[in-house]
Amino acid sequence: MTKLSVAAEICTKTNERGVFTYGNDTIHYDVIRKSQPVKTDKRPPRKVVIKVHPDQRVVATVPYDASDEAIHDAMLKRARWIWQNIEEFAKQKDYVLPKRYVSGETQFYLGRRYVLKVKIDSEQISNVKLSRGKLNVTLRQASDEQAIKVKPLIDKWYLHKAKTVFHERLKDMLPKATWVTDIPSFRVMAMKKQWGSCSTKGNLMLNPHLVKASKECIDYVILHELCHIAEHNHSDKFWRLLTQVMPNWKEVKAKLDDMAEMYLNE
Repeated sequence: MTKLSVAAEICTKTNERGVFTYGNDTIHYDVIRKSQPVKTDKRPPRKVVIKVHPDQRVVATVPYDASDEAIHDAMLKRARWIWQNIEEFAKQKDYVLPKRYVSGETQFYLGRRYVLKVKIDSEQISNVKLSRGKLNVTLRQASDEQAIKVKPLIDKWYLHKAKTVFHERLKDMLPKATWVTDIPSFRVMAMKKQWGSCSTKGNLMLNPHLVKASKECIDYVILHELCHIAEHNHSDKFWRLLTQVMPNWKEVKAKLDDMAEMYLNE
């Protein structure tokens, strides 16, 4: 069974890397090359975009044909800014506080943040509704152990939404996966270390927490697993196939990496 690991999503580096020094510090960075553009009269942007992630990972997104020297020069020009951001993130807590499931906390759905609002209404059945930028949870009665009451309701809501959204995204992604002849079955199951997996029989398993991410990130995970139906390992053929169906997968993966700890927080 092939697996798309959450831990790998958080920590995995791209194949192309670089390094430079700032003062007494050695700073490593990953390089993500944009896909080669279709030929047009317009010259594509030559900009090197640098981002420092909360886990102190430095990533340079560059034009497909940027030279190592040009990338390195761009990093040196922003060296002080990069170092300052790394230092700032290093000072912050290296963990996300567990949720208490109280009003005011943040919940995610399809890449957007929503404020949790818990209210008590003895005349209503306990339920969860998304409305006007808020995730509203109604309880029939107050409880000293609110999290025990609220969390199962939210988990059930996410599971229901995940089944619907994943079915829709799988249907939209299948035309890209021309090697898949039948609609694969899939299960939704909460996992701590995987976004998804694909069995040797071509059955998919997807993590309901993934529904907290944008549709583009969901599509990436689904396409990743569909590619495993053709290539059952992470060989060069696999990565070429994934690039063929989603040329910008590295950029999308980076977005998912960046938010993984927040999406998985319970």
